[in-house]
Amino acid sequence: MTGPSSNPRGERAGTPGTRWQVISTTDEQFVDDEAPDPAPPPNRAARRAARRALKKGNRR
Repeated sequence: MTGPSSNPRGERAGTPGTRWQVISTTDEQFVDDEAPDPAPPPNRAARRAARRALKKGNRR
């Protein structure tokens, strides 16, 4: 009798002649210690006011 279907199978053997493609990436960024901190994003009230002003300016 075989095991239940949830029984994990072993790894399949690789295909002969194929190669792994390795992509090396990094998320590191240079941060200057002397640079000022970036401004925080606008809060909800500021975003709504800007959107209102934009809509009002487009009316004719």
